[in-house]
Amino acid sequence: MKRITFLLAALATLGGVVAFRAPASGQTEAEAAPSYGVELPPGYRDWRLISVAHEEANLNSFAAVLGNDVAIKAYREGTLPFPDGTIIAALHYSHAASEENNKVFGQSQSFVAGAPTNVQFMIKDSKRYAKTGGWAFAHFDKDGKPGNEAFMSTCFPCHNQNKARDLVFTRYAP
Repeated sequence: MKRITFLLAALATLGGVVAFRAPASGQTEAEAAPSYGVELPPGYRDWRLISVAHEEANLNSFAAVLGNDVAIKAYREGTLPFPDGTIIAALHYSHAASEENNKVFGQSQSFVAGAPTNVQFMIKDSKRYAKTGGWAFAHFDKDGKPGNEAFMSTCFPCHNQNKARDLVFTRYAP
């Protein structure tokens, strides 16, 4: 009887260790973004909308900016700096003319989100990322592959110019 109890306890412990070490996203092939070790957060596409963005010039893209529950609460309450645990996602899409809509309008005026181009994240952990204003930055291409080191090195210098808003550009659109 003692052997069976010991065996069951050992199996339960082993099962717990295996479950703890499994990737949170459920993807065994997940790749971490260079520099920050960030992986695609599970369920991020179900987060709430913070705002939308349209960037012109070289980017010419639309973005849906989403936030986890911590981010949404901070935005709604006007909390600055953002609390640790805040995660902001920007889902970027190409900027495409809508010929279907333009036919209805009788002129070229309608643009919609086209093909996905990338997804970017800001993750707040003031202790872990103290050197970059308390934020980790991550960029994944349309196939979920992380951005390269050179590209990632441009995030903090740009965001650091917006210290008054805790490095965050997007405003909440209630």
